[in-house]
Amino acid sequence: MVFGFFAGRWSFFLEAFLLSTGIVALAEMGDKTQLLSLVLAARFKRPWPIVAGILVATLLNHALAGAAGAWIMMTVGPTVMRWVLGLSFIAMAVWMLIPDKLDADEVKPGRNLGVFAATTWAFFLAEMGDKTQIATIALGAQYEPLFAVVIGTTLGMMLANAPVVFFGDAITRRVPIKVVHVIAALIFAVLGVLALLGVGAAIAG
Repeated sequence: MVFGFFAGRWSFFLEAFLLSTGIVALAEMGDKTQLLSLVLAARFKRPWPIVAGILVATLLNHALAGAAGAWIMMTVGPTVMRWVLGLSFIAMAVWMLIPDKLDADEVKPGRNLGVFAATTWAFFLAEMGDKTQIATIALGAQYEPLFAVVIGTTLGMMLANAPVVFFGDAITRRVPIKVVHVIAALIFAVLGVLALLGVGAAIAG
C-alpha cells in the first residue's frame, strides 16, 4: 500500500516535471528571453552572474505563475477549467508559430545595477505575459505536484538560455528554430485536445 502510494506520486512528479521541462525548453528556442540572453551576454561578458540571474528570475516568475494556475483551478473548478485549459493550449500552439521580437525597453535593465541584479530584473519583466509564463500557468493548473511543474519549467528555461549565454548565437544557428516551434506547437495542440476531452493523467485536484 505504502509503496504503491509513493510509486503513484512519483509517476505524477515525473510526468509533470518531464512535460514541463520539455515543453518550455522547446518554447524558449527563438523566444524573446533567449534573445535577451544574447543581448545581456554581449553587454556584460560575465556569463555566471547572468545565468544566476536567469535562474532566480525564472524561479520567482514561474512559482507565481504556477501558483496562479493552481488557484484558478481551485476557483473555477475542473469542468470549467477543462475548457479554459484546452482552449489555452490550442491558443499557445498558434502563438508558437508567430516569431517573437525583443522590445527595446526590455534590454535596458538599469545602469546602476550589477550584472546579477540587472539580469534578474530584466528577465523577470520580460517573462511577464510571455508564452512560457502562460504555459506555466496552464501546466500549474493541470498537473501535480506544483513544485514539479515549477522545477521543470525553470529547468527548461535554463536548458534553452544558459548555453546561449556561454556560447552566443552559435547555438541558435545550429538549431532549426522553425522546426522546433512546429514541434512545440503540435505538443500544445495535443495537450489542448486532450484537455478538452478530459484526458490527463495528473489533473490537479
